[in-house]
Amino acid sequence: MRKILVLRGGALGDFLVTLPALALLRAGWPGARIELAGNASAAELARSRGLLDAVHSQHEARWVALYETAPLPPDFAAWLATFDLVVNFWPDPGDEIAGHFPCCDAQRFLTASALPGRAPAAAHYCEPLRALGLATEMFCFPLESPGAASLRPAPLVAIHPGSGAPRKNWPLDRWAQLCAWLRAAHGAELLIVAGAAEAPDLLAGHGRLLRNLPLAALAAQLVRCQLFLGHDSGVSHLAAACSVPSILLFGPTDPAMWAPPAPHVQVLRRGLELETISVAEVQAAISQFLADRT
Repeated sequence: MRKILVLRGGALGDFLVTLPALALLRAGWPGARIELAGNASAAELARSRGLLDAVHSQHEARWVALYETAPLPPDFAAWLATFDLVVNFWPDPGDEIAGHFPCCDAQRFLTASALPGRAPAAAHYCEPLRALGLATEMFCFPLESPGAASLRPAPLVAIHPGSGAPRKNWPLDRWAQLCAWLRAAHGAELLIVAGAAEAPDLLAGHGRLLRNLPLAALAAQLVRCQLFLGHDSGVSHLAAACSVPSILLFGPTDPAMWAPPAPHVQVLRRGLELETISVAEVQAAISQFLADRT
């Protein structure tokens, strides 16, 4: 196997649950050139760590041709034919993409649904690779080894109070209460992770705001932390991939499917509504975590 192309779209979390599949391909063919078309900024995390050799943005106009029934433009078809293996995780309800592959007799084409049908989600994206003789039961690939957080005299805690949907968020006033308690009871230094869509004064006064950082820069901050607190979000998957011990609050989404499947991740869930999780319950989980590490 000399060249492999993976088609995988979506946001940060969608990419990160695909990391174990990429790691399988790299382990199976360490000398192959592996390229990915998808979320370019997220995929750069994998390229910089050797899992990928090249990244192509899913927003490039050329990919539209894969969803058309007409023959592919000759130059595009010739480029696709240079790959020995194409693995597709892009949506293909009408089989338009599948209709264009294989592009040549020597090429192998594997495809699976863009939406996971098996828990954890990472297992769904590894499953098609069994046809290549690749298999794993490890469904959380570490991007980073643990940092020097244990050497700090006071805990450094990262908090991401957002997600891709308001219904997946714990009430902000409870995050504020928790932040005040962390600082008063444990002397914690807090890093507040925020995206471009969140308020500029998010949890103002409670910690240092890390607003809309490039993913590599955010990973460099997370790996310093002793604890991460968040929801069902791509940032939570990034923290888990950075080997940061995490406590995640879940509600309407299924943690068996969407929580990072790693032993250093603890999930709190009391039902479909995040409001059912009390501040006291989160405090108890944090206190137990910190006590276990002293």
